[in-house]
This record gives sequence, structure tokens and C-alpha cells, in this order.
Amino acid sequence: MANALAKMLAERDWILADGATGTNLFNMGLSSGDAPELWNVDEPDKIRSLYKGAVDAGSDLFLTNTFGGNASRLKLHGAQDRVQELSKAGAELAREVADTAGRPVIVAGSVGPTGEIMEPMGSLTHAIAVEMFHEQAEGLKDGGVDVLWLETISAPEEYRAAAEAFARAEMPWCGTMSFDTAGRTMMGVTSAAMVDLVESLPNPPLAFGANCGVGAADLLRTVQGFVARGTERPIIAKGNAGIPKYVHGHIHYDGTPELMADYAVLARNCGVKIIGGCCGTTPEHLKAMRAALESRPKAASQPTLEDIAAALGGFSSASDGTDGQAPAPRRSRRRSRS
Repeated sequence: MANALAKMLAERDWILADGATGTNLFNMGLSSGDAPELWNVDEPDKIRSLYKGAVDAGSDLFLTNTFGGNASRLKLHGAQDRVQELSKAGAELAREVADTAGRPVIVAGSVGPTGEIMEPMGSLTHAIAVEMFHEQAEGLKDGGVDVLWLETISAPEEYRAAAEAFARAEMPWCGTMSFDTAGRTMMGVTSAAMVDLVESLPNPPLAFGANCGVGAADLLRTVQGFVARGTERPIIAKGNAGIPKYVHGHIHYDGTPELMADYAVLARNCGVKIIGGCCGTTPEHLKAMRAALESRPKAASQPTLEDIAAALGGFSSASDGTDGQAPAPRRSRRRSRS
């Protein structure tokens, strides 16, 4: 299989990824607690619209609606036997949209966490995790994705299991973790530790980085931690559109298109190669991000933390997790990407 993303990475200074999945599907009528992956079969036109919204807004890469498409997560909806069906369907719809875009667009097969805690803290074994990730990877591969895209991971053990599964599927991949606990993931991984993890893998990702988390400012501080560790691998940043707030019974993200445009430019200036949004990011945000990346020249030097805070708001914690001041890892399940 030709590696379309590797080719694009070699040819482009930056790549615009997509925005939120859950946020945009909720806007289309998805109910809280429902499995978005079922819509790949039950509401295909809405999933096409989700994908087309990102492409029309200027995204060069978008993720499939398969974040919770592993057996463990689908079991909550009685659909654990439909992993390959639902992943393949989501990928086929994405392939259809990408192939009619009139320009190169990468289809990335979204793979989220299992929702289980891995040994030794939990009961999920490495072998079973590899099997879960491999099953989903094969469905996405059959549906025609260009690359597998692991995201919102907090445990290094789960990251390693996915890497092994993707090697078994013989697919290129990218992988992000979510840093939302004073600069660390829920399971205690720092930005420096993630770089070390990525470089230690027998099957390392094409690109790696951070998604979701707290807010765009915190995410860029994590990105600077990757850069400080000395990595030369392409970096991914998919930050939330502002901070979530509970308004009239719904979660609302307060980041404007203008704020996300500033975030995109700052991300590029920090050294990020693949820039996108996560929770709360709509096509309107993506349009503003694309316009800013195309019109604003790259800065001669990295932005300082003060520059980031001034543009995007302050950080949620004093520590970036690398100074030993972050809280100890806590046992918690990762929420769905939204």
C-alpha cells in the first residue's frame, strides 16, 4: 500500500487535520450515551456530511467515525460482534468523500482507547488488548483508510499494544495521547516520557503528539515538551476549541474561530506538522485555521509560554508535568472524544 501520509508529510510544511467528531454529530442529533459508530450503518448520509464538512472547510486529513469501535467499547451497546463491520463501513464512507474531494485528502482510521485498565493496575492483558486493536485495524484497512490513527490514549501499555496490533495489520499509523492532569496523562505520562516511549517502539508511528486534554494553551505547552526532548519525528496537535462549560444542559466549548486560528499558527510556530482540533471544533473553526495558516508567515522563533498564554488564555496548572510536581497517576476511564 502506498503511504499517502508519508508522501504528504514530505511535501508539505503543515497539514490541516479535522476537528471534533462527537460535537458535530451531537449537532446532527446524536443522543448522549449512544454509540456514534452505529451511525456508520444506520445514518450513512450524516456521516458523509460529517466528513465532507471537514474536507470542505480545508482539512487535508480527517478521521473516521470509529473512535469507540473496539469490542470493549461496543459491548456497552451490545455490538461487540460488529467491530469489523462498523469500522469498515466508517472507512468506506470516508474513502468515498476523500476520493471525490478533487485534491489529495488523507483518510485516517480513528482508534480510541479500549476503556479498560491494563495490567498491572487493571485486568486487561497485553495479548487481549493487541487482539482488540488488531480486529479494529483490519476492519479499517478493509474499508480503505490510508493510515491508522490512535488517539486519546493515557496508558503507555495501551500505546504499546496498539503499535503491535498495527504492525500485525501491516498498516502505517499515527498516535496521540491526552495530557489532562497537570501536564500528564491520566496514567502519569509526561511529554518527555511519551517521546521516549515512541522512540522505543519496534514499530514507531509516522507522527505522534497530543489531542484533547484541557485547552489549547496546555496542549501547546505539552508540544513544547516534545520539542525540548529533541524529537525529529513529525508532531501532531489536536487541541480542544477552548474550555468546556455546562450551559443549559449541554457541554459548550468557548473557543471562537479566531482563537483557534491563533492556536493553529502558534502550533505551526512551535514546530507542529499536523494541526487540527478536537472537542468543540467545527467546520467554522477549521476554515479560520486554514485561512490563518495560509496567510500568516511562520515566525522566526518558537513562541514563549507567555506568548501562548496571552493568545489562548492561561494554563490550567503551574506545572507541565516534567518537573516532578504533577499529581500521581489516578485510575480513571477516558471519556469519549467529542
